[in-house]
Amino acid sequence: ILPLVSVNQILLLLLVLTVCAILYNKVHQVPLALRNETVDLESPEEMEEEIPVVICAAAGRMGAAVAAISSIYSNTEANVLFYIVGLKTTLPHIRKWIENSKLKEIKFKVVEFNPMVLKGKIRQDASHPELLQPLNFVRFYLPLLIQKHEKVIYLDDDVIVQGDIQELYDTKLAPGHAAAFSDDCDLPSTHEMVRSVGMQNTYMGFLDYRKQAIRDLGISPSTCSFNPGVIVANMTEWKHQRITKQLEKWMQRNVEENLYSSTLGGGVATSPMLIVFHGKYSSINPMWHIRHLGWSPDARYSEQFLQEAKLLHWNGRYKPWDYPSVHTDLWENWFIPDPSGKFKLTRPDS
Repeated sequence: ILPLVSVNQILLLLLVLTVCAILYNKVHQVPLALRNETVDLESPEEMEEEIPVVICAAAGRMGAAVAAISSIYSNTEANVLFYIVGLKTTLPHIRKWIENSKLKEIKFKVVEFNPMVLKGKIRQDASHPELLQPLNFVRFYLPLLIQKHEKVIYLDDDVIVQGDIQELYDTKLAPGHAAAFSDDCDLPSTHEMVRSVGMQNTYMGFLDYRKQAIRDLGISPSTCSFNPGVIVANMTEWKHQRITKQLEKWMQRNVEENLYSSTLGGGVATSPMLIVFHGKYSSINPMWHIRHLGWSPDARYSEQFLQEAKLLHWNGRYKPWDYPSVHTDLWENWFIPDPSGKFKLTRPDS
């Protein structure tokens, strides 16, 4: 039999060990439990980020918006939220089209654009009325239309997307840059196309350098322009730099001084952006904006080049839902017929 003293010592030792174990659990297991709770929620890396994509739905060309949305949705697993912007009279049509087609699974919000914000800011031009459509200026007002997102993609309606939109969304914007665009001199493969259709790709093609206000900008007329039909925008920087106010200032100056008449190559929506963003924008991967497909019914890219392209843009007069136009098969792959029958493709045999 162990002496009584030894038994007491053993009990005391066990008591000390128990207390130590309890203290250890308090110190070490609580953080572990917190870590487990964090794992049960999704870590920031694992959470599926929402990708906001802004597309306009204009009267007479809603099939374009539908094809663009269809191509994006079909080529990504990302969590895309479409902001479909239109005028009050056209929005019911696009909503019905989406809800009664295979696009009914997409996440989308319909946003009304009030053209009154443009009052007094657009110089009327009867020779190019299509360039003065209110929805051409939606891109100027992104922070007013899109409230909760830090980063936004804006796309013209006459595009189709063949790559994963996540890749475009991941475009890095340099500190202090409110937007990323594609340079008009960025891709050698497009130079032959540009020359063949006589398209301008410098500031000279957009701004009237005979005007003192333009010369005072100090921008060389041979500076490469960029195309704002595809934009990756940082909303925080956009608001901080008051980009919308700057754009409106140049719109009003054009009304007064005719600084970039729409008889020039770029019309009236591109020119203010060229001024405001000069030297202050990041670059989009050139394959994410292959353009000029609508500038001539004859000029064509090679099929191999087009297959490798991530995004195709039919900027120009010759649209793929009309006739004549080029590479319409690539666009029509993504077109979804209008359930109401109002929008119809124009084809040689129609």
